[in-house]
Amino acid sequence: MGRLIVVSNRVATPTETKGSAGGLAVGVFGALKDAGGVWFGWSGDVVSETVANAGPMLEQDGAVTFATVGLTRKDYDQYYRGFSNATLWPVFHYRNDLARYERDEYAGYRRVNAWLAHKLVKLLEPDDIIWIHDYHLIPFAEALRSEGVTNRIGFFLHIPFPAPQILLNIPPHEELVKSLSCYDLLGFQTATDQQAFHDYVTRHARGTVSADGIVEAFGRKLRTGVYRIGVFPDEIAEQAKRYESRQHVLELKQSLEGRKLIMSVDRLDYSKGLVERFRAFELLLERSPEWRGNVTLVQIAPPTRSDVATYQKIRQDLEYEAGRINGRYSGLDYTPIRYLNQQYDRWKLMSLFRESQIGFVTPLHDGMNLVAKEYVAAQNPDDPGVLVLSIFAGAAAELSGAVLVNPHDAIGMCEALQRALQMPLDARQRRHEINMAALREDDLGVWRDSFLRDLRSVPVRRSGEGGGHK
Repeated sequence: MGRLIVVSNRVATPTETKGSAGGLAVGVFGALKDAGGVWFGWSGDVVSETVANAGPMLEQDGAVTFATVGLTRKDYDQYYRGFSNATLWPVFHYRNDLARYERDEYAGYRRVNAWLAHKLVKLLEPDDIIWIHDYHLIPFAEALRSEGVTNRIGFFLHIPFPAPQILLNIPPHEELVKSLSCYDLLGFQTATDQQAFHDYVTRHARGTVSADGIVEAFGRKLRTGVYRIGVFPDEIAEQAKRYESRQHVLELKQSLEGRKLIMSVDRLDYSKGLVERFRAFELLLERSPEWRGNVTLVQIAPPTRSDVATYQKIRQDLEYEAGRINGRYSGLDYTPIRYLNQQYDRWKLMSLFRESQIGFVTPLHDGMNLVAKEYVAAQNPDDPGVLVLSIFAGAAAELSGAVLVNPHDAIGMCEALQRALQMPLDARQRRHEINMAALREDDLGVWRDSFLRDLRSVPVRRSGEGGGHK
């Protein structure tokens, strides 16, 4: 069995993979340790052209080689800040109103993908299998094929794939789907995402889709599948229990003074429905005066992409809403919303989840949302909290024990919070058991192993077959 080569926009450091890294890093590193291989991608550093062209930097950890490169300021602005996060991210999350398209940024996106692929080619061996991750790297396989690479190459999309009428808002939409057809296997989070890709192929690319997910388009054949990314629920449960007596948890419990706790954790992003969530919580306090002074919402929202204008605005909006609501309902000894714009260690968050009565996870659109799964896994089975979850999170299809809400319906979310706060113990336990069973059935290892099994089963391409454009 050949090595596994993982390519992602950012590479987790060896220290991160063993500490506070999220689910993707844990799953990928586990596969790399088993098979031996390379994790290749951007270091996160913006560097001079001389430094960028000197890479990749190699760091060995057992059977895993971490190979990273820096990006120049121009490449960062066009590839990462530009087309990836100002065009693809908003459109794939159904926010065309926030998207912009610049031809030079798209050219930079393709240029950086080709440059990264060229760097990787020098590290490849003939029997390696290559696993590419996420929207930053859609053209990566096409670039590798142009360099003559015939290895098996799979792609997993961690965010939603938009319906065709949404995707058409990106001017080079056909080129992007044509680039995706250079992969041997395309993995999606949900059946809805897979169907959206199939619909584009049949309606706009004059392609065909068979019942078993085989797609023929642009003169190429590839396989598609649904692979629901998960967590290791029992590991999370153990860690959350272990940390529940730590100082940060004791301090939080003391400060709540017996109040109910609603926990929300998200990256600071407009796709997460943060403002809508705050307004639903405000409605709870407005419509149910008995909860004033008796329930606290803790929202942890670490900043991301702080140099992108739309992210600066969501931060301003959220700070305004938190201040407005707190000004309306605070008392001398009570602050209804605690809004924390900072990063916390993952295991610290799990222990805070365990102490809360509600996990409030209401994205406007999300590929999967691992926070929802982590919240469930962290609960005390003897006295579990209730997950209130958006129907637009991929996790909603699996977690049938959650209280599902539409994040565009503030009153509906308010009523769901009321219901969750009053839910009897036996109902909470039953819902928790249902959700935990789902998490164990499709855990992170199942996601990883099923994708790689299917990728390894794909016939190796002959030289020149299904390649990109020279």
